[in-house]
Amino acid sequence: MNRADALVEPNWLALHLEDPCVRIVDVRWFLPLTGRSAHAEYMAGHVPGATFVDLDHDLAAHNMPSGGRHPLPDPANFARVLGAHGISPSTHVVAYDDSAGSTAARLWWMLKQVGHARVSVLDGGLASWMREGLPIEAGASPERAPETYPPAPFSRFGEIVTREEVLPALGAGAVLLDARAPERFQGRNEPIDPRAGHIPGARNAPFAGNLEPTVGGTMRFLSSDALRVRFGGLGAGDGAQVILSCGSGVTACHNALAMYLAGFAPPALYVGSWSEWSSHAESPIETGNGRNPAG
Repeated sequence: MNRADALVEPNWLALHLEDPCVRIVDVRWFLPLTGRSAHAEYMAGHVPGATFVDLDHDLAAHNMPSGGRHPLPDPANFARVLGAHGISPSTHVVAYDDSAGSTAARLWWMLKQVGHARVSVLDGGLASWMREGLPIEAGASPERAPETYPPAPFSRFGEIVTREEVLPALGAGAVLLDARAPERFQGRNEPIDPRAGHIPGARNAPFAGNLEPTVGGTMRFLSSDALRVRFGGLGAGDGAQVILSCGSGVTACHNALAMYLAGFAPPALYVGSWSEWSSHAESPIETGNGRNPAG
């Protein structure tokens, strides 16, 4: 599967709704403070045939004493989730959300990490689907027969970095790119995590910078050339190790997808991200713009 296949257009997906080799996955998610239910909104309307995967319960571990808000699940548990949703290693998975790929990219990245061959994100998400006037289905989609998915470690795409490894890596010349919005990165607003600011030495690379509005108002990924310029300006093209972070290891995956589209080598991911870093009193914190050459 080449880089062009990492994104699919709404009209392509519409032509493959009945394809038994394609599994569409709705990965909508909302911060608890919004009061919105992603599953309820899925039930109210979704791409026909899509199955709902819950970020908190299916794409993250539970009841862990540390590791941030969305630590990776056990590989065997992730494999069971995939199989239960009718996904086998040969399935072409197409993930979407209603936030321009900011949560769908987490599933894309996790599947890349376990070596899944065919996985794409719907460019523009549910908004682009609806903008094209394509059909919406309410209620739960018909269940598919479960599949057996062999467990695999999360080690087949990019490196995973722990909290203890971040500062030594920066000291050795690594570039740390934080996908959060500027106001959170700078420490001006922190709605969910224990402390405000960012990891010292990080550069702000908001995931929204990977997107541009279309004539119809939906947000789509920039061209590969534009993404290459963006991440090159952030230090990704200098031969240094690139580590991605965000609030809890979710929107950082949007930057991982953008770098993949741009042709860069797979970056490392600090999965615990700010939710883990800020919960440890001994973790140093920086506020302000940090090392922010290109945002």
